[in-house]
Amino acid sequence: MIKILVTGANGQMGQALRSISSEFPTFEFIFLSSQELDVTSLESCDNAFVKNSPDICFNFAAYTNVEKAEDEEEIAFGVNALGCKNIAKTCLKFDVSLVHLSTDFVFDGEKKEPYLITDSPNPINVYGASKLKGEHYIQELMTNYYIVRTSWVYSNFGHNFKNTMLRLSETKSEISVVDDQIGCPTNAVDVCYFIMSLIDKHVFGLYHFRGDRICSWYDFAVSIFKEENITIKVHPISSEEYSSKVKRPRYSVLG
Repeated sequence: MIKILVTGANGQMGQALRSISSEFPTFEFIFLSSQELDVTSLESCDNAFVKNSPDICFNFAAYTNVEKAEDEEEIAFGVNALGCKNIAKTCLKFDVSLVHLSTDFVFDGEKKEPYLITDSPNPINVYGASKLKGEHYIQELMTNYYIVRTSWVYSNFGHNFKNTMLRLSETKSEISVVDDQIGCPTNAVDVCYFIMSLIDKHVFGLYHFRGDRICSWYDFAVSIFKEENITIKVHPISSEEYSSKVKRPRYSVLG
């Protein structure tokens, strides 16, 4: 039985993996919340690995609030960068393979065609910079890692764009959504299936995984309401019209 230790188990990705874990009977999943394993503490990482003796670690612990990261840079880097360093050090110490999730936000969005793994990252906000720093720590410390960049992750679990739209529809008859940022909505469960297929192949390295559809946030919102049979007026607006202190990539399609 292969033991997989999952950090950030109460987040969107952890819940998504838990929902399909019974489909993989040859694996034992150890789901640890941020209270049970604090990635910002090397001692906490060490203790969890000693206690559970995993073969593989899925690092789903992440600071994902793009807006708040601008004001909480130290916290964002603590989880997304230092946390990766601690997990990588611990994996190295105990000879454990690592699966780590990263983001399309490591790119600046200036390209007009899908970003490849060979393209140079250039994050334009704190969140993207913190995730890229985490990637670098893993690559510097380890060789037996899978870094999976994905984009616009949604599901029925946790905090994500889909659930935000559904929540807004409960109190509003019309909303405005940005129409000039282009990306690929990706189902969290599909990401989990992809990761499970990766570890079966044992080909370490950097990967891009995203959903098939290329669209704007506005298009995504319209499709969510249509799928849920919700009647609400959705207005397309520009990034400039959307009141946000955060710069976001205009085009972050992964290839």
